[in-house]
Amino acid sequence: MQLIHILAGSLALLALNLQAAEPIATVPAEFRSQPREYRLDGVVEAINRTTVSAQTQGQVEEILFDVEDFVEKNAVVARLRDTEHRTRVAQAAADLKATSARLEQARDEHARILGLYQKKNVSESAMDQAKADLAAAQAQLEAATARLEQAQEQLDYTLIRAPYSGIVTHRHVEVGEIASPGQPVMSGISLEQLRVIVDVPQSLIPLVRQGEIARVYLAPDQAIVAESMTIFPFADMGSNTFTVRLGLPEGIESLFPGMFVKTGFEVGEKAELMVPAQAVVRRSEVTAVYVIDDTGRVHFRQIRVGRQLPDAYVVLSGLTEGEQVALDPIAAGAALKSQPPAEQASAAEPGHG
Repeated sequence: MQLIHILAGSLALLALNLQAAEPIATVPAEFRSQPREYRLDGVVEAINRTTVSAQTQGQVEEILFDVEDFVEKNAVVARLRDTEHRTRVAQAAADLKATSARLEQARDEHARILGLYQKKNVSESAMDQAKADLAAAQAQLEAATARLEQAQEQLDYTLIRAPYSGIVTHRHVEVGEIASPGQPVMSGISLEQLRVIVDVPQSLIPLVRQGEIARVYLAPDQAIVAESMTIFPFADMGSNTFTVRLGLPEGIESLFPGMFVKTGFEVGEKAELMVPAQAVVRRSEVTAVYVIDDTGRVHFRQIRVGRQLPDAYVVLSGLTEGEQVALDPIAAGAALKSQPPAEQASAAEPGHG
């Protein structure tokens, strides 16, 4: 039994030695060419900002939405009293019915006169009169139809609708007021189509024109590429800046009109020292990597990092090009602890470079 315990301990020690001897995967810190960005603050604004107005006169009977309410496209936002308009529609419909009857009578008369004219029983003037009466009845029918359509359209105008889906920002009338054609009723903005307005210094405008690529940052490590970029052809007299408008894709839920955002304009390229994101460790307020030297010793190296890319960090200081950093910080930390105490003390290096 004692022999079994001795063999088990020997095998465990051998496994630990083999694990310690297994090399740690590394990658060199290297320079990569990255787009050079100039970042500026911008303001989000809605492309669609509309004030709907009354298109006919009437007393405001009902207001169905208030400020900050969400309104669907074509939803009724306000109603005007429509009693007079319905009366006009009914009168126009009656006129249309009467003119239809007169047209039918004129057609019958025209057919009767035509039959007699063909038999030489009526004069040519009587035939001409029948044609004129038929044409007049037809014209009266068309006029009555137009009056009915106009009356129906005026009735439809008593229902004031939203031209697109959005948020109500202002309400300009109250229930009981008399709305006149052209009078503002309600203002709103659409959240579906947004853009960003940026004031760019005139010294950067030539580079911005050449780059033609701009990004809007939703978070420090999350950006979207602008779909379009419009540079105004004149500068502000006071600030000597050019207004640049960046079009955004639809459906960005985290952006709202009036928000400040960071924007980045590509103005060339630059080489930056980088290490893989998986190699970077954080210990409290310390950011570091494990560096493996030529002899295989592990060093805990404090570094200062800049912006984060999807798979890497930009190293501002603490490393030099070509130094090998461990891809597995856990294994590197275990290897550092297995080194002699004197080497562990010297391996905790401050950043340099």
